[in-house]
Amino acid sequence: MTSVVEVNPKVQAAPAVSAKAAIALGAGIAVCGAASFASLGMIASVKADVKDISAAETTGLNVWMSADTAKTTLAGTNVCAGAKPTSGWDNRACYEEGAAILIEQAGGDVTMNGDGTFTQGGNDAGDVEPIGTPYFQAGLCPVNVHWHLGAEHRSEGQFDENGTGPADASRKLLAEAEVRRGGRCHHYDATDPKFTTAYDWKHCVDMKVGETYEVHWPHSAFGACGTPNQYQTPFYDGVFCALDQETAASVGSATTGDVELVSLNTQVGVQSQTFTIVNDEDYYYPDLMRGMIVEGTRGTEITGYTGSTTGTSRDNEVCSSYGPITWHVDRTCHMISASSFDKMCADMKSQRDDMSGDFYAHGSREVVADDLTANNKVNLKTQYAHGGLN
Repeated sequence: MTSVVEVNPKVQAAPAVSAKAAIALGAGIAVCGAASFASLGMIASVKADVKDISAAETTGLNVWMSADTAKTTLAGTNVCAGAKPTSGWDNRACYEEGAAILIEQAGGDVTMNGDGTFTQGGNDAGDVEPIGTPYFQAGLCPVNVHWHLGAEHRSEGQFDENGTGPADASRKLLAEAEVRRGGRCHHYDATDPKFTTAYDWKHCVDMKVGETYEVHWPHSAFGACGTPNQYQTPFYDGVFCALDQETAASVGSATTGDVELVSLNTQVGVQSQTFTIVNDEDYYYPDLMRGMIVEGTRGTEITGYTGSTTGTSRDNEVCSSYGPITWHVDRTCHMISASSFDKMCADMKSQRDDMSGDFYAHGSREVVADDLTANNKVNLKTQYAHGGLN
């Protein structure tokens, strides 16, 4: 089973491997015709006390996930710091004088009807269209990864209000604040140990086996693509890092001024993929940080539409002004190992920017009302077939 990492269309990720095989390859041995496992080797060397690789016989992937692994942020100047816009795009009322605002919102209902059509939203997006190809083909790179507790989007029968999960549903952030949970997937089975066996998390914070999480990968043509500054928290710093200030003077951010603003919906996009966490290494994937998994049934049933930023500071009364941006949403829920998430958090620790603000699940915005959702939803299954390398 091979997987395609979208950020590099010419490289295929190595097959999913068992815990023992992952450790054996963790020193960075390249697999011919497949992606290198160098990142595994880098993580394995983070702590000097991780000496005995043979311990993988009993501890599996956790051998390179030491409980006290220090944050290994790269040295150097973060040129993207402060690029987040400081004015002009504040949240606003969703309805003004009784009518919905024109900035379409996310996340909406991405369900595809049985006849291949979509129930379109009531927000007239006019001539605005979502990016119609995988983002790497449009010149965008991923600039952040974060996830939400439950699903912010709705895909009927996949992740919705009828999904299930662990009984201890109340989850909290570091500051002990309640977090709103979105919809859940339908995989959970309380009689199957892969959904109920606790995982010893080393890097991600406050995560739960059996729970549903919607992962977002913001992409941008304004990102510091291919440099140590590519990944940023908050994601706005990554999204707007190289924005030409003269073409977007009202934004008021401290940007580097490299890329001209043409239209946000063609230059900024988000990938969204929803998972149920399982404690089973058969569902391990080594490179979750760099984009949605595109292989087989994963990352192919894609709904494209234009929307906004999400999160619990917005709902159906208070809306985001960051838009319109493109969304590519995998409308199928998938299972993935807890170790895949923990490996992703370990990778996040090795970036130049401090990404610790994204080591835990953020709250989920309630599903956007139909009249606030764009009327331009499209099926991108053909475009994503074969990893977008048609």
